[in-house]
Amino acid sequence: MDLVRLVVVALVLVPCVVFRHSADAENRHVFLDWEVSYAVRSPLGVAKKVIAINGDFPGPLLNLTTNDVAHVNVLNTLDEPFLLTWNGLQMRRNSWNDGVAGTNCPIRPGENWTYVFQVKDEVGSFFYRPSLGLHAAAGGHGPIRVNNRPVIDVPFPRPDGDLDVLVGDWYNMDVSEMRQHLDKGSDLPSPDGILIDGLGPYEASLTFKAGRTYRLRVSNVGTRTSLSFRIQGHKLLLVEAEGTYTAQKHYASLDVHPGQSLSVLVAADQAPKPYYTVVSSLFVTPELFGVGTVLYAGGPSAAGSAATGDAPLHDLSSHNSYNRSMEQAKTIRMNLTSGAARPNPQGSFHYASINVTRTVLLQNGVADIDGRRRCTVNGVTFANTGTPLKLADYFRVPGVFTVVSGRPERRNRPALGTTVIDASYKDFVQIVFHNRLPSLQTWHLDGYSFFVAGMGWGKWSPDTRSTYNLVDAVYRSTIQVYPASWTAVLVYLDNEGMWNLRSQDLEKKYLGQEVYLRVSQGNSEVSDPRDELPMPSNALLCGKATGLRSWYRLGPGPA
Repeated sequence: MDLVRLVVVALVLVPCVVFRHSADAENRHVFLDWEVSYAVRSPLGVAKKVIAINGDFPGPLLNLTTNDVAHVNVLNTLDEPFLLTWNGLQMRRNSWNDGVAGTNCPIRPGENWTYVFQVKDEVGSFFYRPSLGLHAAAGGHGPIRVNNRPVIDVPFPRPDGDLDVLVGDWYNMDVSEMRQHLDKGSDLPSPDGILIDGLGPYEASLTFKAGRTYRLRVSNVGTRTSLSFRIQGHKLLLVEAEGTYTAQKHYASLDVHPGQSLSVLVAADQAPKPYYTVVSSLFVTPELFGVGTVLYAGGPSAAGSAATGDAPLHDLSSHNSYNRSMEQAKTIRMNLTSGAARPNPQGSFHYASINVTRTVLLQNGVADIDGRRRCTVNGVTFANTGTPLKLADYFRVPGVFTVVSGRPERRNRPALGTTVIDASYKDFVQIVFHNRLPSLQTWHLDGYSFFVAGMGWGKWSPDTRSTYNLVDAVYRSTIQVYPASWTAVLVYLDNEGMWNLRSQDLEKKYLGQEVYLRVSQGNSEVSDPRDELPMPSNALLCGKATGLRSWYRLGPGPA
């Protein structure tokens, strides 16, 4: 098989080797070797140990097309265990390769492990990042594109350029210092700045050619801060959000909350001079700014022209407002007439006509547990046990996790726990996130996208369903919940597995704000993964699953 591999060069010149099955010509196999290592960078003028992939910070582009099977061999040269997770990819039937502590044993220092997964209908913009501890605050992230097959049209003219823009807040302090702050009960201080593509102020640049149109895939890969993205003098035409083509609408600026990705089209229709890309923090004091430059080919350079003037940092009225942000969020809707990975329109799944079989209500909170400040979901702070929940479920290891109802339960006081919400395969579930805290939250569900049906201020009740968008709600995997408010999503549970539901605020996740959703055809005691891929033959075993390999149940993974 190795003798017939083909070399494919991605947009960022990342080599990957491809093999096609003779029996299934559509399934292209993409082979990548990634070495995870420490490097030193100073994006804000202060040297910091960062996590690089193949020496790059940010890491290389993972460029795939519908039906591709990715084989990503990750060599961990750090001095700590490491895992990558694939933010937004649905990992169909394959939570074995999700890359979080509840599904995978970590890759130990000096060792390697190969992720194998197939991309299907999630055509769009995503990113990967580390999932253990606070590693994501040190980098280790990079962009993911899932492209449509050539036989499927996109709902806009093919752009003249396709560019990945990774934005996020940044701390100059080392990850070990951040851990010390949180472990002793202190809040993290405000971030030190905003990076664009891993670069500090005025270092990141894009080059446009006059008269052309460019697709910018923007992802917030930061630690905890919501951001506003804009380009001086140019409109942003929103066309896609985390794998869903959106109703096309122009914006002067767009909010991108932690863990979210979106695509905009930008027409190079202005005078050929330098312009600024401005990324500003939302809802924090002091306000922070990341500034890059857009140059027109053949026009003056930023260094040689004063035509642009100072960067327009405070150029939007009432910009830093929760009300404004929520109103903008409600304008982001699905394009019902376009297809994505398949010929049928996205809107052909009439979610409003399906009866909700269950409501999961998740309330966040902060509590002192065992003398330490923790973050909770329904009064429970998630505690990793050292045994992946997926392995404990597969091998029937008792005492690793507790099945909970998925609704607030009466308890004397908040507590530590390893909690799993049990769910039935092909149920249609409403998940309501209720944020009782004074800061914005973002939540992400691995393995799925969901319809963002509604959001509003105050406390959710069944009567608020009358305010839902049951026609063209956007379908995505990460959603924000504003302070003292609620957000309701609808999800069709058609992907068996053990899936992580977590806060995308890295501080809150580190302090325990996550839970797992087990989707199976079994019962509340034992899952029955009839529609799931078998355990891969290279699966790592650890914790209470060490030595429990059951050869008769192993399989090769996606094909």
